[in-house]
Amino acid sequence: MSGAMLSKVGNPQVYNDGDQRPHGREAPAPFEAGQRNAHDIHDPKDSLTLQNRMKREEKEERERDQESQTITDPLEPATRQGHEPSRGAQIDAELQREDEEMLAKKQQ
Repeated sequence: MSGAMLSKVGNPQVYNDGDQRPHGREAPAPFEAGQRNAHDIHDPKDSLTLQNRMKREEKEERERDQESQTITDPLEPATRQGHEPSRGAQIDAELQREDEEMLAKKQQ
């Protein structure tokens, strides 16, 4: 308890520092603040604004692009730069090959 709270002068709420917030925390964008999947983007009865629909579609497109750019070959980063892949990458590639072979056998 601070010494200011013991003062007999004025309203004790004046001394409360609840209104002092650390800087640097930004509030989420209004479009991002709501619940996920609260709106169906393809529902014409939904009351999303056109700008918000456009932002969501652009965001989904960026996410799809990022997913398509993910590395599926663990040896690729090293070989692309002209280095020998690490032992861990070689093991990952071997495990990935084995998994693909097992999936191919299960599908037959």
